[in-house]
Amino acid sequence: MLKFYGKGVYGAYAIGRASVFRRSTAMVYRTRITDTEAEIRRLELAKSRAIRELDAIYEKAKSEIGDANAQIFEIHKMMIEDDDYNESILNIIKTQSVNAEFAVASTGENFSRLFAAMDDSYMQARAADVKDISNRIVSCFVEGTVHNNTDDTQIILCADDLAPSETVSIDKSRVVAFVTEQGSQNSHTAILARNMNIPAVIGIGAGFLAQIKDGDLLTVDGYSGEIVVDPDDETLRAVQSRLLSDRHKKALLQKLKGKDNVTLDGTHVNVFANIGSVEHLGAALVSDAGGIGLFRSEFLYLEKSDFPTEDEQFYVYKKILESMGGKKVIIRTLDIGADKQVDYFHMEKEENPALGLRAVRIYLTRPDIFKTQMRALYRASVYGNLGIMFPMITGVRELESVLALCKEARNELKMSGISYSNQIELGIMIETPAAAIISDLLAPMVDFFSIGTNDLTQYTLACDRQNPRVDRFCDTHHDAILRLIEFTAQSAHRHGAWVGICGELASDVSLTKAFLKMGIDELSVSPSQVLKIRDVVRNIDLRE
Repeated sequence: MLKFYGKGVYGAYAIGRASVFRRSTAMVYRTRITDTEAEIRRLELAKSRAIRELDAIYEKAKSEIGDANAQIFEIHKMMIEDDDYNESILNIIKTQSVNAEFAVASTGENFSRLFAAMDDSYMQARAADVKDISNRIVSCFVEGTVHNNTDDTQIILCADDLAPSETVSIDKSRVVAFVTEQGSQNSHTAILARNMNIPAVIGIGAGFLAQIKDGDLLTVDGYSGEIVVDPDDETLRAVQSRLLSDRHKKALLQKLKGKDNVTLDGTHVNVFANIGSVEHLGAALVSDAGGIGLFRSEFLYLEKSDFPTEDEQFYVYKKILESMGGKKVIIRTLDIGADKQVDYFHMEKEENPALGLRAVRIYLTRPDIFKTQMRALYRASVYGNLGIMFPMITGVRELESVLALCKEARNELKMSGISYSNQIELGIMIETPAAAIISDLLAPMVDFFSIGTNDLTQYTLACDRQNPRVDRFCDTHHDAILRLIEFTAQSAHRHGAWVGICGELASDVSLTKAFLKMGIDELSVSPSQVLKIRDVVRNIDLRE
């Protein structure tokens, strides 16, 4: 019996037979050619085929995990047409008189190494993307990728790493979990695994694959990240028991639909859902969420090749508000920057984008973008119960400037005779220590706070949330973070504002009671966590 440990990216248990993922990317040999133009035509045909394959993968991903999460494959298509990437391939073909597949493979390796060597963790993650698209183009010259699966129904896919396209291509009717040697919790693959509800453990480390073979019995603990190879009877029985118990608990949670989120002592808390696109509305409704605590509007921009128009945004916001049938919907204004880059914004490259021009700082330097979004939001407000919140506020003057732009947007609508609701709540995200420390000054200016614990943790502990190398230093329960949250809650209530949490800590059940004692009024979590939080809330007694 062997044990390995990695990072769990989706909490669930699995038992199955190992299937070691092997790519049959045939050896790419360097061949001298005489007709470079014919070779370039071969390249264009292979690229066209690769794009058609990505179109098919995109459609499959969109139906399974929603349009926003499937956008990575649209980005892959754009990367295939990238000028620098193609210029390198063509240069190798023309100057070295070599075959196209060799030029593609060489360029893929060169670009991948270049990205991997960068200090920017976002760019490091792109190394896997450029390798994926290069392998795909090469596979259009030769035989493509295959999975060396066993005949067992319950398969645990084991790999050095999985590209996003490989993850989406997994047959969920057979694959009950996957395990990788590499990867970070913020990689595209990890995000896709969470959205596909596949138990997954990543980052086990080199050497794992050398110690397993096809057909080995494995147990996977997606909570703790533990992998057991060839478990003994006692271990197997324990995991089987936890697996059945986990399924039973999830079934019991369904009985909580329609119940109130009220503690044993009568304290009420709102339990809302975080979503990133219209496609996720169904999950929020099925989970019986009390409202939408965070709609990430930046996905409207990430999935476009140009700025979404006011009308395009209006129709999306209108649909969300109408679909929620009067329940509160809080839409976060554009949060572009840091790890969320959009080419058509033409942002200059920054040494540290997490500390650079992002979110509200973009609004104040390019107010036309912000006012377009605000006009769309105000227009949609008559169709439901809307709240709007602004990310990355760090000071009073910033907030005053943002509120002034909101007033300008309202006045422009008035001048055009367009109506909007006067019942909109305006709030801000508390995600920097600066905002938390002066929350007593900010609270009188807004209706609510929503605490973004992911960024608050990053900025408080100086731990880059995109960098897996500092994961072990990132203590999400650090006293400094909890004190900032408590002080923010006190400031809000002292000035008549309410306060919620929409970051990952909102679903950390070990902190739920502490948050309610601090006075947190709302917890906004992924749709799959809504009933779990409701269950915890209903068993808390704050008098104890």
